[in-house]
Amino acid sequence: MAKQVTPEEVARRLQYGEEIFVIDVRQGSEVATGKISGAKHIPLGHLALRTNELDKDKTYIVTCQSGNRSKAACGILEALGYKTLDMMGGMNNWRGEKE
Repeated sequence: MAKQVTPEEVARRLQYGEEIFVIDVRQGSEVATGKISGAKHIPLGHLALRTNELDKDKTYIVTCQSGNRSKAACGILEALGYKTLDMMGGMNNWRGEKE
């Protein structure tokens, strides 16, 4: 099971200028309301088809709206050999800036 990270921790890492890699697995209509700055948008249903866009040497923070799809996405990515952190509560709990 994926390790979890709080939205506050993600925001803190961004604030300190740490290079982080966020994947947002929500649908396009949800992402249109705003996503974490720099996040890569890959809808959950496309994830397995788009892993060629990812790097197995990086750790990805995965988010969705409430935390259910990100948990599933972490399971898919980890089964394929990627390192992930699941952002608890998803964008519902995000208080940081959005783009």
